[in-house]
Amino acid sequence: MTTQTTTEPADAAAPERSDFIRDIVAEDLRSGKHTTIVTRFPPEPNGYLHIGHVKAIALDFGIAQETGGRCHLRFDDTNPVKEEQEYIDAIEADIRWLGFDWGEHLYFASDYFEQLYAWAVELIRTGLAYVDDQSAEEIRATRGTLTEPGVASPWRDRSVEENLDLFARMRAGEFPDGSRVLRARIDMASPNINLRDPVLYRILHTTHPRTGTDWRIYPMYDFAHGQSDAIESVTHSLCTLEYEAHRPLYDWLLDHLPVPSRPRQIEFARLNLTHTLMSKRALRTLVQDGHVRGWDDPRMPTVAGMRRRGFPAQGLRDFVAMVGIAKADNIIEVGMLEYAVRSVLNRTAQRRFAVLDPIKVVIEDYPEGQVELMEVPNNPEDPTAGTRQVPFSRELWIERDDFMEEPAPKFFRLAPGREVRLRAAYLVTCIGVIKDESGRVVELRCTYDPATRGGDAPDGRRPKATLHWVSAAHAVPAEVRLYGHLFRSADPGALDDPIADIDPESERVLTGCQLEGSLAELPVGETVQFERLGYFCKDPDSASGAPVFDRTVTLKDTWAKVQARG
Repeated sequence: MTTQTTTEPADAAAPERSDFIRDIVAEDLRSGKHTTIVTRFPPEPNGYLHIGHVKAIALDFGIAQETGGRCHLRFDDTNPVKEEQEYIDAIEADIRWLGFDWGEHLYFASDYFEQLYAWAVELIRTGLAYVDDQSAEEIRATRGTLTEPGVASPWRDRSVEENLDLFARMRAGEFPDGSRVLRARIDMASPNINLRDPVLYRILHTTHPRTGTDWRIYPMYDFAHGQSDAIESVTHSLCTLEYEAHRPLYDWLLDHLPVPSRPRQIEFARLNLTHTLMSKRALRTLVQDGHVRGWDDPRMPTVAGMRRRGFPAQGLRDFVAMVGIAKADNIIEVGMLEYAVRSVLNRTAQRRFAVLDPIKVVIEDYPEGQVELMEVPNNPEDPTAGTRQVPFSRELWIERDDFMEEPAPKFFRLAPGREVRLRAAYLVTCIGVIKDESGRVVELRCTYDPATRGGDAPDGRRPKATLHWVSAAHAVPAEVRLYGHLFRSADPGALDDPIADIDPESERVLTGCQLEGSLAELPVGETVQFERLGYFCKDPDSASGAPVFDRTVTLKDTWAKVQARG
C-alpha cells in the first residue's frame, strides 16, 4: 500500500477545465501575444500553507501544466521579522505532496533586492519617490478616506539629491526602525487610496533568513511583487480579489520602471470554508497560544494538518476543481471538502477492523485455544486490492453500541436471544449478559453456528445486522482521536472573538480501543477505513508507543444528501 505521506502527481489526464482566467490565457496564446505561459506561486514564508493556498497552487501550476508552460515558486521573503526557514521547508514539502513541482524555477524576492533597490533609486532620480520622515501613524492619519483626499507629507518636495542621500543612508543602517520610509510620489487625491503615495521601503534592523544582515531596508510587497514578476518574465500574475485595488499600483510601477517584461495581474475569488479561519495571522495565534497541537493539528485547515489527518492530495485537488474559479467571493460548505476526500478514499483506502468502545464477547461453544484465519476483502470497491486473513478466536471485541440489552424497536444488532452475523466469520447468538457491580455490561456470552463459516447460513437465514469484530488475543490496543470542526460557528471570522467559539469537543481522545493486528505495522500517514466507523490515518505520535489513529472523515456524507435534495 502507498502511504499518504508520499507525493501524488497531479493528474495530467484530468478533464479539460474552463474558467475566465483560462479563457484569457487561451486567447493570449491564440492571438500570439504569448507563445509560452509563465505563472508563479508567491507564498510568504511566515506560516504554513492552508486549503486556500491549494486553490491558488492548483490554478498557477495547473494552467502552466495545461498549456505546456512553467510555474515558478517564488518566496515573498520581504518581511524577515516573521519569516523562518521552517516555513520555507514546509511550503516546499506541501507543494510537492500536492503533486506539483517547479523544477529549476525556485526563486526568492530576496534574489532581486539589489535590482529592486536600483529601481527605487531610479524612481527617486525621476522625481517619482521621496524619503518621508513621518511615522507610520502619521502616514496613516494623513492618507485620507474614501470621500476625502489625503494630505501631502511635509517631506514630499525634498530635492532629488537629498532623497538619494537619505535613501543610501537608510540602506547603510544609519537610522532606527520606523524613523523613515521611501514613498512613491503619485497622487494624494487619487480615488484609489493605494495610489496616495504608497510606502515602497521601510527600515528593519533584523536578520534575514537568506541575506543575513546585508540589508537594513526591505521593499514592501506592492513594490517587490510586480517587479519580481517582470524579472522572471511571468505572463499572468494571478492573485486573489483583495489585490484588485492594488492592480493600478502594480501597473503604475511597471509603467515607470525599465522592467524587462510586462506581466498581467488577474484576480479571482479566494477560497473560504465554513467553520474555518483562513487568516495566517489567526492560525498563528491558534498555534502560539496552544489552542491546537501545532501547525499540523488535524483540525487546522493547513495542508500539513490535512495530510496528518489523512486527506489524500487527490481529494484536495478534486475539491478545488469542484469549487472552480470565479470573481465573486463566497463561503464553501466544509462538507464539500469532506465529500471530495471521502470519494477518493472510498476507491483507494483498504478496509480494516477496529473496535473503538469495546465490549467482550465469549463464544462458549467455540473450542478454546482454536484460531481460524478468516479471508476478508481489502476493498470491496477495488477487486485488485485482494484479500487478507484475519484471526478469529473464542474471545472477541465488538462495539458497545452494537449491543442493547433491551433493544429499541428499530435496533437490529445484538441483543439477548438474537442472532447476528460477524463479518466474514460466523452467525452468533447472544445467550447471556455479565455485568459489574455498578450494573454496567462488561461481557456477552454467545453461541455460534459452525455451519455458517464465512458469514452465510446454508439454510438461507439472513440476520438483519452484520457486525465487525476483533480477536481479543490478537488485538492491538490503541488511542483514537475523533475530530470535528474546530469552530462551532459557520463563519468564525465574522466574530469579535473567534477563539471563544472553539469547540472543546472538536478533539475527543479515545483510549483502550482494540484494533486488528495488521494495523500495528501500518505506516504512519496511511489512511484506511475502519469498517462501519469511518476513515482513519495513523498519526506520527504512534512512533512513541502504542498506535495512534486520527479520524479523517466519517462514513456519513451529509453534503451529498443535501445536494441530492437540491
